[in-house]
Amino acid sequence: MRPVRATAAAVTAMTVAGAAAVAAGRLASDAALKAPPGRPLPTEPRLTVHGTAAGQVTLTRALASQRPGLYGLAGDGSHAVVGPVLDSTPHPADTVVRRLKGVTHGTLKAGDKVWLTPGLYVGNPGAALGLDHTDVEVPGELGNLPAWFVPGARDTWVITVHGLGTTREHPMNVMEFLHGLRCPVLDLALRGDPGAPRPPDGLNHLGETEWRDLDAAIRHAVRHGAERVVLYGWSTGAAMALRAAVHSAMRDRIQGLVLDSPVLNWAATLRALAAARHTPAPLLPLAVRAAQGRTGLYDGRAEAADADPARLTVPALILHGPDDEVAPWVFSRRLAGRRPDLITLHTVRNAPHNAMWNADPVTYEEALRRFLTPLM
Repeated sequence: MRPVRATAAAVTAMTVAGAAAVAAGRLASDAALKAPPGRPLPTEPRLTVHGTAAGQVTLTRALASQRPGLYGLAGDGSHAVVGPVLDSTPHPADTVVRRLKGVTHGTLKAGDKVWLTPGLYVGNPGAALGLDHTDVEVPGELGNLPAWFVPGARDTWVITVHGLGTTREHPMNVMEFLHGLRCPVLDLALRGDPGAPRPPDGLNHLGETEWRDLDAAIRHAVRHGAERVVLYGWSTGAAMALRAAVHSAMRDRIQGLVLDSPVLNWAATLRALAAARHTPAPLLPLAVRAAQGRTGLYDGRAEAADADPARLTVPALILHGPDDEVAPWVFSRRLAGRRPDLITLHTVRNAPHNAMWNADPVTYEEALRRFLTPLM
């Protein structure tokens, strides 16, 4: 009987190990499927405030704290805006000094834990930017979705949709620019966002189902006077824009797409976020399979079917760069290379996911101006 007992023990051990691996894969998939809006992604390190002075803040020295450009600096209960690194300012070797452009709310003091965020503004377009706006509700399949509407003289609306780790506050980075072009802007909150309906399973589907919220926003815009729309998405919001351009019954109203840091291969993004949470490499395929089983996502081994260049019928501007650790730039470069007649790729270096504008706002907005002006 000993061989039988040994075999049974081995089977039991394998079963337990298999169940543990499945559980670990499921937990690892949470890095993307449960990414909370407005909280840092796992790729974004926590930094320590070492001190503040007039117009300056000293932070832990890290690759993140040395990024060029403009960023929000968020903590638990605080938000500030920081500018360039001040190399000429004396500081300890293990720190970095950045221009402190202002504290939006709360306080910054030595010892605080903070992280860089692409969002410079908090609140609403009126409080943050001084723009006239209306709080509106967009009827969606799960219930009403809150949105901000900033009026403009044109009949081509820009519909903005945020992505992973951010909220509808993020598009306010470019709202003044769009307002300067006299474009009406509809800035949408998605299912799972504060004030919006929760998805039935409580999970982020990385645009696979959320795109229908964007579709509802297109219908709302047309009902309220839009002749045409430009869809402007970040991260998974860019994936939603691509999907709407292919599948929406209103796609004939879509004039163009602006895709910032687009998630074109959800499996690559999920692996990146899981790895950033220190998931062992052998478990990363399990995380992908767990995500597919939990959400019904299409096969992650290939790029999104909606990113098939043959299916694109409207011009698109992709703003992306090789330093994005969340949405690999290679997929954007490949897509743009296969449709040079319709797609313009504006490459941004030294910018993390969702932060292409932050690295170089002037150049970014010029690329945006050149793309949008003929579409208006």
